[in-house]
Amino acid sequence: MAAKTQKLRPADKPDSRIELPDGRRATSYDVARIAGVSQSAVSRCFKPGASVSKRMRDRVMAVARDLEYQPNAIARGLITRRSNLVAVMISGRVNLYYPEVLFKLTEHLSVMGLRVLLFTVDSEDDVAGMLDQVWQYQVDGVISASHLSFDQYKQLEKRGIPVVFFNRYFLKYSTNAVYCDPTQQATALIGRLVELGHLRFGLISGPDKNMVGNERIRIVREALKLHGLEPSAEAGGDFTYESGALALQELLGAGDAAPTAVICANDMMALGCIDEARKVLELRVPEDLSIASFDGIGMSQFASYELTTIRQPIDRMSEAAVSILAGRIEQPDQSNEKRVFEGALIEGATIAAAPD
Repeated sequence: MAAKTQKLRPADKPDSRIELPDGRRATSYDVARIAGVSQSAVSRCFKPGASVSKRMRDRVMAVARDLEYQPNAIARGLITRRSNLVAVMISGRVNLYYPEVLFKLTEHLSVMGLRVLLFTVDSEDDVAGMLDQVWQYQVDGVISASHLSFDQYKQLEKRGIPVVFFNRYFLKYSTNAVYCDPTQQATALIGRLVELGHLRFGLISGPDKNMVGNERIRIVREALKLHGLEPSAEAGGDFTYESGALALQELLGAGDAAPTAVICANDMMALGCIDEARKVLELRVPEDLSIASFDGIGMSQFASYELTTIRQPIDRMSEAAVSILAGRIEQPDQSNEKRVFEGALIEGATIAAAPD
């Protein structure tokens, strides 16, 4: 029995017709024939940023809608030898507590016609296993907001896969990177706390191998030195709310060295500190204890917290990371580039004069 066909009228040439077997998906060649253009013109109309006139695009898109045509990304990848996939490597904790990083990266990549393949790790020690999966998808590039060792980076480089580091970089090796330098804002924060009479500072650091947390604590140490001060007590956390609460208990158990001000390497630990101080230790924040941190996540500005924090410009950083990566995908021989952004000090309701 012959297959049923649907007859389609062209956009500009009413005398030409094509017939599609019932149920067959339309191809770019079908769209091209009905619209009266070349197949390559159809491809350009669906490629973000491609040079094509508005009249041609409108004509092609009208025919595509009538045919319910969508370009085949897999077939296009075979022709261009690109997957149009970008691996975003991100630690599980960043993904949980920093969803806007992933959201903004996805948003800016979509504008470029690229799609995100998300890889998360619970521990930064698990990156090796994640890379084994990255190879299988033949991604066009990588944005890494997770730890990469130098050897792991060289593996990507050897395979010709461009990498942009997000909020991290190698101190002794040139790479593409986007990061936030909070030095000026951290210096201002410590200066403000010293003006308020604080002389005993407690520091809560992040995971040992996390560059962002280590760098933030280093910057705070340098800011304290400007005032002839050293941390009076220190404790380690893992960026989680629970670890912040436990670390505060450790800091306040330091006897005469117990701090009057606590600086945390990220907001989630600071929120844990605030709740532990108020609900368990029955301390007033900020009257009895001042608390400040880094990140500026949305939750930190809830009315019950109003945390004093240094916020990163995530949208601008994400846009820069995508721009650098897209440029290296198109022109792999470009030299490496670093773009540095400053944070913004948000003085909330969690710092006050040191207690008498």
